[in-house]
Amino acid sequence: MALVVTTIPVDYEAEKDTIKNFLESFKSSEKDLAAALEDFGIDDLEDAAQSETSSLKYMRQLQRIANREQQMLVIDLEDIHTHQGTVSELVSRIQHNTRRYVNLFSDIVDKIMPPATKNINEFDEVIDVILHQRKIRNEELDGSQNPSFPEHLLRRYNLYFQPLKSEVAMAVREIRGGHLGRLITVRGIVTRVSEVKPLLQVNAYTCDVCGSETFQEISNKTFMPINDCQNENDCKKNGITGTLHMQTRACRFSPFQEIKIQEMADQVPVGHIPRSMTIHVHGNLTRQMNPGDVVHIGGIFLPIPYTGFQAIRAGLLTDTYLEAHHIYQVKKQYTDLEPTPEIQSLVEDMRQDADIYEKLAQSIAPEIYGHEDVKKALLLLLIGGVTKVTADGLKIRGDINVCLMGDPGVAKSQLLKYISKIAPRGVYTTGKGSSGVGLTAAVMRDPVTDEMVLEGGALVLADNGICCIDEFDKMEESDRTSIHEVMEQQTISISKAGISTTLNARTSILAAANPLYGRYNPKLSPVENINLPAALLSRFDLLFLILDKPNRDDDERLAQHVTHVHMFNRHPELDFEVIPPHMMRHYIAMARTIRPTVSADVSNYVVDAYVKLRKKSKVDEEENSSHSYTSARTLLGILRLAQAIARLRFSPQVERPDLDEALRLMECSKESLQEDNNDERENDQSVQSRIFRILKDMSGSGGGQSKRRKRLGKGPGRERDMDVDDDDDEEQEELSMVDVRARIRNAGYTEAQLMDTITSYEDIDILQRTRNGTRLRFLDSYQ
Repeated sequence: MALVVTTIPVDYEAEKDTIKNFLESFKSSEKDLAAALEDFGIDDLEDAAQSETSSLKYMRQLQRIANREQQMLVIDLEDIHTHQGTVSELVSRIQHNTRRYVNLFSDIVDKIMPPATKNINEFDEVIDVILHQRKIRNEELDGSQNPSFPEHLLRRYNLYFQPLKSEVAMAVREIRGGHLGRLITVRGIVTRVSEVKPLLQVNAYTCDVCGSETFQEISNKTFMPINDCQNENDCKKNGITGTLHMQTRACRFSPFQEIKIQEMADQVPVGHIPRSMTIHVHGNLTRQMNPGDVVHIGGIFLPIPYTGFQAIRAGLLTDTYLEAHHIYQVKKQYTDLEPTPEIQSLVEDMRQDADIYEKLAQSIAPEIYGHEDVKKALLLLLIGGVTKVTADGLKIRGDINVCLMGDPGVAKSQLLKYISKIAPRGVYTTGKGSSGVGLTAAVMRDPVTDEMVLEGGALVLADNGICCIDEFDKMEESDRTSIHEVMEQQTISISKAGISTTLNARTSILAAANPLYGRYNPKLSPVENINLPAALLSRFDLLFLILDKPNRDDDERLAQHVTHVHMFNRHPELDFEVIPPHMMRHYIAMARTIRPTVSADVSNYVVDAYVKLRKKSKVDEEENSSHSYTSARTLLGILRLAQAIARLRFSPQVERPDLDEALRLMECSKESLQEDNNDERENDQSVQSRIFRILKDMSGSGGGQSKRRKRLGKGPGRERDMDVDDDDDEEQEELSMVDVRARIRNAGYTEAQLMDTITSYEDIDILQRTRNGTRLRFLDSYQ
């Protein structure tokens, strides 16, 4: 059944006239004109205004394209919208039929392209050299016509449309079939970036018989090569076939890259998984995105059929992709931030403030009460020390690693979330939700080339940023060991699936963990509560133990702070105006450009301080009161903290007050491990404490954890262990009161002391009597 032809009320010839008028007459704003002064070597703005060529925004760009100084021509829809001689509906038609208008603009640009004002040289493309040679030859042949090259072969530019600033970025799941062919903007995080490959656009052939050249324009993913010469005067006339062979040097290739973006967490409805979209990037837009970047991508939403064996499996299904035209980085790197004059003046005012250290620290998560020293440590973590590379290639890291350990409900996770948002590259992950492969790198099969490639994990995505790992204590031991190399060498060595390489992971680690039994047990030593290997703890520059101790004054102020936030949806008023995150980001970006050095006087001061720390550590070890180890990593941590404080002051030299503050933070992190020693730790040798230790030894090291590790163990027997009956598990985890009484009597304690111990530990939810008091077990929440 044939359908009636519908005539679209658009006169494309008139559209071409409108486009030509716009390109030839649109003038730059003063800001754009000032940016073009450097390109033309004009020093005075008045001289530039008098230059007709420099004031025309797009004609100036076309001249640079003709001179092979520029390859990207961006048409801003805001310019079309504000141009007086342009029809107002033109922007809407471009947005609804973008691919057609790309061709219309390209045709007009080809016609109005000015002649080149620079001569050809050896650094130009092969096609430019060929055109120059043909021009010289045609002049020698007296009036012969130029050979007909395809327009796509002669174009030295890529034309893109920049969306309107008022256009709202959509989520991937909001894109529908009605958006096909339209210019849309999508928001997401980049998860996979392929290598840049050359994409064939024009294929060139040379005839072996007559020497003529044939060009074939490629517009699809597949094409059929030409075998027969198309020369009407020679080969076709004589019936000669099969004489063409491909001339690669005369072909036209364009850089091509495939990007995968994924929805942000705030765009995913409850109970759904994030959706992803394929982005095709051409020309100069390649290499502008890295995994982990949060981007707004404007482009044309298009369908693409499957090819090869995928077409057989897909049947009638068709894939879709977004052809990128504009890329906007939501969170730029520190080095990519471009401060405005207003921001620069504000940063200069902040530099003159003597209390900027305190103000910046209190501006970190002001809705969270207290934690002054912890916030100062997080501020220094954002700034970081100076990474140094010696003459023989030895690298000394400058990134600072911090671990926050403490009771539940002390806002550790909220601090991690805030830091991951304020950092330009911040990745947030949890211990249980991350495997060793998910943190480092996984071997995947590239859907474009079908090769085995590496896909970076959370630590690679956080390169030159901060990786926040919550629930650090819940990670499997085998997964936790993959972080050791990252925290010191800042690299990830991979040797799997035939791929042996080393990836950069220049990231700061901010970890949050709970003590062994969920809450801090004052009856045990800090080493037993922390339950992390010493090799991992020594890699943290600062380790804070945040305890939730009852105190009437502190509890009252905390409650008033929390209720104020809930009533007014903002933090209570401070003595100063809180510095917003974007200003803090610009201040940190400027501070990170400073590379402070250590003078001889300060160096001697550091040596004396380190020797005192080592001596104190030795005394504590002899008295069995040492809970942390002072090593050369401690000395490097002090230097990193001091350099970060000097950067904060924009000082090129590390001074003694910087080292004093670094030593104070180091002492604060250690005092938090020892602050309960004077009172509560004295009861550690009480009768109840000794009986509790006997009970813990009876149930296995860690109070029943050995059985849990057996149930969750890895290896071929994992499924078999998980199929054990629950009743048997409970019997093996529970202790028989008959055995407990016998063991306690043999140790020299009475039954009354045993019952007092059980009652005390039942009150703090660690022990529980079951089966009418005949069994004793450790609660699961504290295992």
